[in-house]
This record gives sequence, structure tokens and C-alpha cells, in this order.
Amino acid sequence: MKNLLSASAPKGLLQRESAPKIINIAYLILVHRLPEQFKRMFKAVYHPDNFYLIHIDKKANEEIGEEITDFLSPYSNVFIQDSQKVVWGGYSMVQAELDGMKHLLNLGVEWDYFINLSGQDYPLKSQAIIRHFLTENNGKSYIKIADQELVRPETMNRIENHFEELEENISLETHTRDFMKDVTPYIGGQWMILTRNCCEFICNSDEVKRFENYYVNTLIADESFFQTVLMNTSYDGILVDDDKRAIIWIPDGDIKLRPKTFTKTDFAFLHLGENIFARKFDDNVDNEIINDMKSYYHAPFNPSEKKFSIAKQLLKSEFGMNSDGKEIELDKVIL
Repeated sequence: MKNLLSASAPKGLLQRESAPKIINIAYLILVHRLPEQFKRMFKAVYHPDNFYLIHIDKKANEEIGEEITDFLSPYSNVFIQDSQKVVWGGYSMVQAELDGMKHLLNLGVEWDYFINLSGQDYPLKSQAIIRHFLTENNGKSYIKIADQELVRPETMNRIENHFEELEENISLETHTRDFMKDVTPYIGGQWMILTRNCCEFICNSDEVKRFENYYVNTLIADESFFQTVLMNTSYDGILVDDDKRAIIWIPDGDIKLRPKTFTKTDFAFLHLGENIFARKFDDNVDNEIINDMKSYYHAPFNPSEKKFSIAKQLLKSEFGMNSDGKEIELDKVIL
């Protein structure tokens, strides 16, 4: 049986004779646009004892890549990953993350936790608080995990059909196939906070190869590949069903969710609960909310049961419609 904990599980450490060593973090940051916004985010997550691997999407404007590379050149603990063309919905997103994990593991440096971010994420807490939190919970990995067939049956066609990733998109020609034998599919999201041991298992275990071979021809694999691997193999680390992200997922079509872009009206929501990152932000939509958030960097966590009701109020008052012009089904909103 897997060591899967709910988000509300106790966070305390076992009694120790001396204070634990503060952990170091290896960040993988995926960037494809908004270089100025990335720079602000990078400065907010930077700590000299951490390590940073930056992946600049091959589809990004060449000037963006040069600007970001020049900006990062003074930092000795920052590395640039070989660029890949990441296609939305394709396995290329999973491949970029697997390659990023392997790159960080092969650096020959000491780090304890892996965190993936996009250039449109932002921390809700300072690096001091984040590092302290992970030190107190050392050994736990944080990732959203749910039985895919039970919780999101509308997404089963992502994995029960054979998809081909093309140069720019996913082929519309598909065919059904049997899912992996004796495997329960799981789903959650792309975002995760994993222990180094967890990353080593994913990158080095012979058990993982068959999942790679199957999921390369699925749709939106980045939301289910890692969950399915960790829940269907001999991995025995502690998994917490929580990615520590403040995200409001809005239904967008039959099988897809999209993150709401946060604005100043979301300020109260962002500081409820025990999240340490938020997604997503866009300077072209609201370039003030990030500055406002900084006032809470050093504030303690604020557990609250009000998050869902506040999120529903925000969605209804702001737009109440999805991209198809239909009313958003608020009972399907995922936090």
C-alpha cells in the first residue's frame, strides 16, 4: 500500500536530538514568454544555496532566449537546459521535465528537493519559509494525486486513445487501445515538489520505462504520467496529495482545464491556506498583483476553509463564462 497522505496530514517531525540541516532546493523553471516577468519571479525564488535549471522553449523568440541567458549569466548556481520544442498536450512536456530532473541529478551538487515552476508562477512565501517548511517535512513529496477513472472520468480518453505528437501540435487522427495491464491510472497536475530520492527513482528505475513507452502516445501526459508511475511501482516514499500551489482550474472544453489568471481581485484568495506558490500571472493582464503579494512573503501560513467559496465568488463576479461561452460549472472548479 502506498504512503499517500491527505493535504491535511500532520506536518510535524519526529523528535530529534539536534536541529536538522536546512534543505537545498533544485528548481526547474520552464519559460517561453514574458522575460521581464520571469526575471521578477527568478529574483523572488533565488537563494545562493539553491540550484536553478532554466528551460527556454525552442519555440520562444530568439531574442527572449538571449535576454534571459544574459540576465542569468552572473549566477554561478544557475544552469541552462538544452532547449526542446514543447507542444501543448504532448509528451514533450514530460520529456523536458524528465531531462531536467536528470540534468539536476547529474550536476554533482547536493540538493534535497526538486520543484518545477513555469515563468508565469510566483512564490507566495520567501525562500526562508519555503526551505524551513521542507526541512520540517523532509522526506515527503507533494503532488496532486487522484484515481483518474473515479475522479475525472471525462479525461480517460486522453490515455485510452493513441495520440501522435507532431512538430507543432497533436494529430487529430487517433485510435483506441487497451490501457496498461494491471495499472490504475492517476491524475493530478503538472506541478510537484519531489524529494531527491523520488527523482532518482523516476529517472533510474527500470520499472519506469514501460510507462514512458505508453504515455508518449497519450494526451496531456504531464498531468498524469508522474502520478501513475509513483502509484503503480515499487516506489515507497511518502506522497502528499497536495502540490502546494494556489491555482483555480476552470473547465475549458470537455476534457481540459485552464488556470485562471490572477489579478488584484484575487489577493485575499491567494493568502488563504498553506500554499507556497501560485499560478498563473500575466503582466499584460495585471502587473500590480505581484508587487502586492510581496507584503505577505514573511507572514505565517493562514489555514482556511473559505478558499472554495471565495474562489466561486471570484469566478462568478468576474466572468462566469468559459471560452465556449457557456456558464462555468462551479462544482467542477478545482483548487
